[in-house]
Amino acid sequence: MDVILLEKIHKLGDLGEQVKVKSGFGRNYLIPNGKAVSATPENIAEFEAKRAGLEKQQQETLAAANARAEKLSELSILIKRKAGTEGKLFGSVGTVDIVDAITEQEDVELVKHEIRLPDGPIRNLGEYELTVQLHADVSTTISVNVVAEEEA
Repeated sequence: MDVILLEKIHKLGDLGEQVKVKSGFGRNYLIPNGKAVSATPENIAEFEAKRAGLEKQQQETLAAANARAEKLSELSILIKRKAGTEGKLFGSVGTVDIVDAITEQEDVELVKHEIRLPDGPIRNLGEYELTVQLHADVSTTISVNVVAEEEA
């Protein structure tokens, strides 16, 4: 299936590129989420007419992502959780917990899909360096320190 990308997509292509993708990926993800349109002659002509506006919108999105990355760069977040004596958490710390802690402590807007947990949820105490992917071209690193909650 051929599609025209309406935004830059990591490991797929830039704005305006006509790429060949698997039918399911195009029908179920790219087209419904507004990231691409099918490459019909009508859509190609319509895209060329809107190209300047889409490029301007992409530049604004990139500038906003760079500004957010500057706020987040070298950010250190403290998360308190109940843990056993060996340092193993009762439960885990996931992307939602990290987003809540960042918005609470630093007042920076994030969405859970922007945080990358390469080894899955955090299940042990300690300090972790995590990548935050704000845009296809913009990523930054934050430090998450998971400490034991003191018993009252």
